[in-house]
Amino acid sequence: MKELIGYIARALVDNPDRVEVNEVAGEQTSVIELKVAKEDLGKVIGKQGRTARAMRTILSAASTKIRKRSVLEIIE
Repeated sequence: MKELIGYIARALVDNPDRVEVNEVAGEQTSVIELKVAKEDLGKVIGKQGRTARAMRTILSAASTKIRKRSVLEIIE
């Protein structure tokens, strides 16, 4: 899951080298933390949060396949 979010985020931003993805794993749920450069934050969130919502949908579908719940948090 961590690699998937990193791949999508690096494709969206202008500074792909400043993309950081951390995974905090729990028993049932894992939290994926995405941190990008300040000037790229709008590109990752998108208009009215559409890009972030799409990333969360893809993450949800992929995590359902491995029978684990994942949550995406975008950190400023």
